[in-house]
Amino acid sequence: MSRPRVVIVGAGIVGCALADELTERGWTDVTVVDQGPLFAAGGSSSHAPGLVFQTNPSKTMTAFAAYTVAKYAALGPSCFRQVGGLEVATTPERWADLHRKLGWAESWGVEARLLDAGECARLWPLLDQGKVLGGFHVPSDGLAAAVACGEAQAARATERGARFLAGHMVVGVEQRGGRVIGVSVVTPAGHRTIPADVVVCAAGFWGPSIGRMAGLTVPLQPLAHQYARSGPLPPRPQGPILRHQDRDLYFRQHGDRIGIGSYAHRPMPVAQDEIGPKGTTMPSVQAFTEEDFEPSWRDAVELLPALAETKYADGINGVFSFTPDGFPLIGEAPHLDGFWLAEAVWVTHSAGVARALAEVLVDGRSGFDLHECELGRFEQAQLSPAFVEERGRQNFVEVYDVIHPLQPMESPRPLRTSPFHVRQRELGAYFLEAAGWERPHWFESNVPLLEDLVRRRRDEYADVPEEARGAAAEPFLGVMQRDAWASRHWSPIAAAESWATRERVALYDMTPLKRIEVGGPGAAAFLQRMTTNNVDKKPGSVTYTLMLDAAGGIRSDLTVARLDEETFQVGANGNLDLEWLTRHAPGGVRVRDLTPGTCCVGVWGPWARGLVEDLTDMDMSHEGFPYFTCKSGYVGHVPVLAMRVSYVGELGWELYTTADMGLKLWDTLWSPGLAVAGGRAAFNSLRLEKGYRLWGVDMTTEHNPYEAGLAFAVRQDKDFLGRDALSADVTRKLVPLVATEVVMGKEPVRHQGRTVGHVTSAAYGHTIHRPVAYAWLPIELAEPGTHVDISYFGRRVPAEVAAEPLYDPGMEKIRR
Repeated sequence: MSRPRVVIVGAGIVGCALADELTERGWTDVTVVDQGPLFAAGGSSSHAPGLVFQTNPSKTMTAFAAYTVAKYAALGPSCFRQVGGLEVATTPERWADLHRKLGWAESWGVEARLLDAGECARLWPLLDQGKVLGGFHVPSDGLAAAVACGEAQAARATERGARFLAGHMVVGVEQRGGRVIGVSVVTPAGHRTIPADVVVCAAGFWGPSIGRMAGLTVPLQPLAHQYARSGPLPPRPQGPILRHQDRDLYFRQHGDRIGIGSYAHRPMPVAQDEIGPKGTTMPSVQAFTEEDFEPSWRDAVELLPALAETKYADGINGVFSFTPDGFPLIGEAPHLDGFWLAEAVWVTHSAGVARALAEVLVDGRSGFDLHECELGRFEQAQLSPAFVEERGRQNFVEVYDVIHPLQPMESPRPLRTSPFHVRQRELGAYFLEAAGWERPHWFESNVPLLEDLVRRRRDEYADVPEEARGAAAEPFLGVMQRDAWASRHWSPIAAAESWATRERVALYDMTPLKRIEVGGPGAAAFLQRMTTNNVDKKPGSVTYTLMLDAAGGIRSDLTVARLDEETFQVGANGNLDLEWLTRHAPGGVRVRDLTPGTCCVGVWGPWARGLVEDLTDMDMSHEGFPYFTCKSGYVGHVPVLAMRVSYVGELGWELYTTADMGLKLWDTLWSPGLAVAGGRAAFNSLRLEKGYRLWGVDMTTEHNPYEAGLAFAVRQDKDFLGRDALSADVTRKLVPLVATEVVMGKEPVRHQGRTVGHVTSAAYGHTIHRPVAYAWLPIELAEPGTHVDISYFGRRVPAEVAAEPLYDPGMEKIRR
């Protein structure tokens, strides 16, 4: 069997790790080129301090790091020293966050524990114990010697047939007919072309320059980061790597000196043309700016008083890579087959990323869930140089901050707004941001509605003794179920909006939902092949379906509406779906993003029919407009595509129109005293009560439809991508839990003291008056009535597996 010719651009730790992973899988025709010397080639790997901390809020990033630890530890002590990792808290906020981090470690299978101040000081005797509240310790963390790790992996790859070429500067990416065919390089011997079937850019902060040669925007911003070493100190035992995140500092030992890294200084973005010129010994290192480091030195001395007897030296401003969302860039260029990226990868995740990309190249998919890292995740609006730099700056500033799960980026905002935005602002919308979109989470205009609901509820319980009232007495406030952390970026107004949706009618802005048109003579056959359910129905039908990868993992869930014989509108989850469909579309099938030029409002609630039918020429009766169908017509003066679907479990429609008519649509529907505006906080509560999954949170490529409770969306009597890999035999299941307290997601779930799963989504269920959390559990614990505990900031939150859906199991509300 022939193997493709692979050229990897960059002989840093990522390029070397990828060559090792590929050759181990039988792809031995691998050439790694670098403009610098081998293996301290002058990129970030050449100066990286090599700290490998595994625990991360992302399950995938933690898995990358865990694989990196396992692989580099096996290379020997010259490559990796498993000294452990210690993070200390000097503030109550950080100490609470370390409890949250311990939860992540439990959820993702990393052995860790919390230490008191005395235990921290025993591990790091130089600590001022009086400054420390406690610490988070991971014994398996450690120090990677990046250059040595790269060289060791390169040696293994070379034994299998790979070549490593120094002094080869890439000056062009050769292509023909939409495929890569090689790279042009300049060497001391002159110019030549290295033929290739696959080219992987692992050039680190030079990635944007290489990407431009391929016509690809690489959303990566190099920034300089300060690192210095103390003067000599008395001998002491090797301690763990240390992070003092309250002051944006980290520490590691270098013999009798201590290395100090700082993120506390101003962001220092570096343009491509400002990176050290060709021929410099260390292009990744810029001149040290002492004035930026002085405050960090004082903070370091405060934590480690012995440093006061020395002075820092050997300082550098080392350049490394940031992306707009802090995740790596992994994937194939959408317009150029065979050109791949493995970019913005730190030493911590290097071996894991290399393995993931090798699996994708050789096997067609990775065992890691890559949706957070895939190149195609960014929208066009997120690729401007100004956006990439601004978000890169903020990610640098926040790298050690305590980040709330809902905390939005600060700028540039607003970037993308729906046509309803002006009205939402008038209604006092509280906006958060996702994929560049401003999304209202609740509306201050609904405060009177909340106050009225609370009065009603209190009146209902006026004659009930206080000890008998229970949580239902205050269901709209949720005071007893929501702590200060869970109350951030949340308001009890969400309860009023939930109630209005269940009892009246609410308008939800669904414009950020990705809309894709698939059309042409082969569109039906194409979508049949790409999705699990039968979408080849008569025009006017709507189908909920899934897209799988080759191993049967869930790549996305979709709503597919057939508009006519050759045209479908697909409601998708994001840009990855657009790229996936575009990449697989055969000739004659067009795939087009409709989102920027259209908008959508969800009209949901028992009064939805009464609201819309007086404004439209369409028959809105249940008989004339059944559930999961669509039709075109007018709402007032506005042409709409009306789709009878519901993500909140109530009667209603999604109404689509062009962006220029969006404001008119909102104004036509708006009826004070009848309709209210609903935000994402209410939406999330409602959809969890109904058991509707959120792709990327509740399910990913790591899960199949049977585990995720979506067997109803799979038609085994037709051929589709991933069908042959599916098995109905499952060992785990996604289930709802009803709990005694609101949690936020990613917390470990325990049974009889043993960690057995983790939470995905969570919210307060304002209809059922109980906190709700979905979680992955072993099949033997997935039966309703099973009692478990959720570990929330170290607290035990009792919970019980419930039967789903929690609300309207007979679907009577939707189908009336």
